[in-house]
Amino acid sequence: MNAANDLDAQELAALLHFYADAGVEWLVEEEPIDRFAQFTAQRAAQAEVRPAVERQPSQPGSQAANPLSNPAVTPTTGRSAPAARTAAPAPSAPVFVPDGEAVAAARFAADSARSLLELRTALEAFNGCNLKNGARSTVFASGDPAAGIIVVGPMPNADDDRDGIPFSGRQGQLLDRMLGAIGLSRDAVLLTNIIPWRPPGNRMPSPAELDICRPFLERQIALAEPKLMLLLGNFPARFFFGGTATIHSVRGQWRDTSCGGLNIPAIATLHPQELLAAPGNKALAWQDLLAFRNKLLAS
Repeated sequence: MNAANDLDAQELAALLHFYADAGVEWLVEEEPIDRFAQFTAQRAAQAEVRPAVERQPSQPGSQAANPLSNPAVTPTTGRSAPAARTAAPAPSAPVFVPDGEAVAAARFAADSARSLLELRTALEAFNGCNLKNGARSTVFASGDPAAGIIVVGPMPNADDDRDGIPFSGRQGQLLDRMLGAIGLSRDAVLLTNIIPWRPPGNRMPSPAELDICRPFLERQIALAEPKLMLLLGNFPARFFFGGTATIHSVRGQWRDTSCGGLNIPAIATLHPQELLAAPGNKALAWQDLLAFRNKLLAS
C-alpha cells in the first residue's frame, strides 16, 4: 500500500476524487483507534460472556453442583465474572415498500402535486424508493420552469448529492460553458435528472427503481410544459427514445417524445462527464448544441 507522501500532487488528487466518487466522506477519525486491539477485546468478551442456555448444570436441582446458579462466579476460576456489556440499541432499519405498492404511491404523490413546489415537497417526503436510504440529498430540478427548455440528465453524482442541486462540480461547470456557447445559462433553462437520488457507487438504477421514480419526472414535465428537450447521455436517450442504442448512434437527431401527456421535440447529446473523459468528442457535442440553438431560434 502506498502512503500519501509517496504520491505526487496529481496522483493524490486523483485518489481523493476516487474516494469522493465512491461516497467516502471522512478519511480519518477524530481520535486514533487500534482496530486490532478492539477486535481482540471483543473476542475476549464474547468468550467470557456466553448465553446461559449453552451451559447445562451437572446435577439439575442442586444449587451447589450448578455454578451458573451464582451468576457472579465463573465456573472455572471462581473469580467474579466481568459484567456483560449492555448492547447498544440497533438502529431502526428502513422500511421497504413492495415495488408495486411503491409505484402506485409514487404515482399518487406525483399526480397530487399542483405545482413544482408541491411536487418537490412530495418527493422529499416520499420514502418508497430504497435509493433514498443511501443518498444524502433529494436532488430536485433547478432553474426556470417557465423557460420552455428542459435539460435532462441521468442521475445525481457525488457532487450533486453533496450540494443538493443537479449538475454540480466539474460536470456542472462544463455544462454551464456548453449552454453559454449557445446563449443560454442554467438559470434560463430547467435542469433535472431522471433519478432524484444518487445510487450507491453511481451504479445504474434497477428497473423497479426507475419505475418508482418515473411518475415524479413525468409530473415535472407536465407542470413545466417545456417546448424543447435536451437529453444528456445514454440513460436519458434510452429512457425517452426507447431501445438500447448508444448515445453515439442517436445523438444529434430530433425526435418527438411523449411524456407527461405532452409531445415534445427532443435531441440527445453527450453528457458533460463523457466529454470530460473524452475531450475529443466535444466537437460532436458542439454540432448537437448548434442544432438545438437553431431549433430554438426557429420555434
